[in-house]
Amino acid sequence: MFFKKKTRWYKVFETVGEAEERVPFYKTETVKAGNKKICIAHLPDGFFAVGDKCPHNGFSLGKGWCTPEHTVVCPLHRYAFDLKTGRAKTGLADYVNTYPVECRADGLFVGIEELVFTLFGE
Repeated sequence: MFFKKKTRWYKVFETVGEAEERVPFYKTETVKAGNKKICIAHLPDGFFAVGDKCPHNGFSLGKGWCTPEHTVVCPLHRYAFDLKTGRAKTGLADYVNTYPVECRADGLFVGIEELVFTLFGE
């Protein structure tokens, strides 16, 4: 096979402390990871990342909020999406992409899966 999936990690905050300051509990913020806009949500059990665009009307989920039930809520029509699975909790039976998040000593990172060309199956 000439293509394989690989996760590329993008630093979205310089430190975890900066992330905690800019995205307090139950808040969201839009960040760039590669060429994607990502909604970062912060709950007491960690940070979560989903695609920033609400599939219903394209509004930014980063302008919404999150709940203790692990949902992010779009501020436009109040559609809610599960932060762990991306599935719709309310509204249309739609979904948003979810992305892994890592808290490291040198910052907060979001993983984006990409197809990578490999000539010899490397």
